Amino acid sequence: MRFTKMHGAGNDFVIINNIEERIPEEQLPELARRLCAFHTSVGADGLMAVCPAENGGDYRMLFFNSDGSLGEMCGNGARCICRYGYENGLAGESQRVETTAGLVTGERIDRRRYRIRLNDPSVIDLHRRVNAGGEKYDCAYMELGRPGLPHAVVQLPDFDTMDRGRLRELGRALRFADAFPKGANVNFVKLTGKNELKIKTFERGVEDFTLACGTGCGSSVTALTLLGLVSGREVLLHSDGGDLTVSVTCEGDNAHDIYLTGPTNMVCVGETLEI
Repeated sequence: MRFTKMHGAGNDFVIINNIEERIPEEQLPELARRLCAFHTSVGADGLMAVCPAENGGDYRMLFFNSDGSLGEMCGNGARCICRYGYENGLAGESQRVETTAGLVTGERIDRRRYRIRLNDPSVIDLHRRVNAGGEKYDCAYMELGRPGLPHAVVQLPDFDTMDRGRLRELGRALRFADAFPKGANVNFVKLTGKNELKIKTFERGVEDFTLACGTGCGSSVTALTLLGLVSGREVLLHSDGGDLTVSVTCEGDNAHDIYLTGPTNMVCVGETLEI
């Protein structure tokens, strides 16, 4: 089975062209667990399968977290798969990608940089009180798309100086908090400038921090824009894996047209005997 490994700002993925490989979809969760395992296989945050379109898109993207769970969508993954689609002749410079959370559009800016329009939020709650680790936190919560990809945004000005183990424990506690029935990806953020912030995301399905999270960046900028803390125009986010920018249109209590822009990187192309 041929595969491509890519990463977007350090968020890494194994991509297979299932239009050609024709692996039964019910086998993909186990394949994700095996291929994404570090040390014993390729290693990645998730697996993406390119499948035939069903609703007028150029192709369909199935995303699986490293634990084999199906993810509704992945922002950095979508940016990477748009480059994959363009360079493998599946679509042009503008693309329509079908995801579990709904249609995502992508645009090639140059050889490495791609911009995608994330799914619009279907749920927005800017002040959800959450109990975790014996303390209360005021989180912004939203779900992108339908079914919604859940994200909690936590303003924590000292997160980048906290002990990493302690921060991981807090991220895990918030991820499984009762206030989030679906669980949540947890984004710790701090403002570092007028239209600039640092972000670190504890991802559901990876169950640890990743180097970047595209939908987490989109959700965080949307929340902070609605709260009046950033402008929503070309907001710069610094993550451990690199920088991303987000723009969003907010009208009253609603948000739409969330655009995520950043680099994509081809790591390798190869074959695996995992199946």
